[in-house]
Amino acid sequence: MSTKIKTILTNKLSMSVNCYLIKTDTGYILIDSGFSNKRTHLEKELESAGCKPGNLKLIILTHGDFDHIGNCAYLREKFGTKIAMHYDDSGMAERGDMFWNRKKVNILIRIIVNIIFGLSKSDRFEPDVYIEDGYSLSEYGFDAKVLHIPGHSKGSIGILTADGDLFCGDLLVNTDNPALGSIIDDSAVANASVEKLKKLQINTVYPGHGKPFLMSSLTK
Repeated sequence: MSTKIKTILTNKLSMSVNCYLIKTDTGYILIDSGFSNKRTHLEKELESAGCKPGNLKLIILTHGDFDHIGNCAYLREKFGTKIAMHYDDSGMAERGDMFWNRKKVNILIRIIVNIIFGLSKSDRFEPDVYIEDGYSLSEYGFDAKVLHIPGHSKGSIGILTADGDLFCGDLLVNTDNPALGSIIDDSAVANASVEKLKKLQINTVYPGHGKPFLMSSLTK
């Protein structure tokens, strides 16, 4: 049976972020939670899809950037769900520092970005589940596995379903054309992750930013 996917857009300033709601036989899985300033919109979209307290089984974070994790703490409290992410990005959520565990950046840039896109103390959290390469999501009713695909950040992960759908976070984007994301922590590592993906049976890619695209369009 094909995966049922609902795309929920959240935005701040000129940036738009994709959250993906997956319907399973036992409930729902949310991939990324978007900007905190769009909490009401996100909640309405979840409820309209039938996702409510008690049946949101898991929130999976593709990485720790604030535009992807802003509503996790709130949703965990209200929906009684769990939050899963890779350990190497967990400090971003716990400390509210988007540059935690990343290569050093200009201190002024670091301050400005954290002010504009910062995570308030009430929105910070510790993950419930640490996921690594090969982690199966079957216990949550989701026929998919985790792929560790660092490059955008050290703890970036993808989720590959049995149907060949890939949720890739910000490693790949499609704002103009399918391509490597413009914000990369380590170019060599990111390119290695892309090469890893090219060797897998992937049909459709669902990026953190932009529209879904066929993996074949990237490999041509």
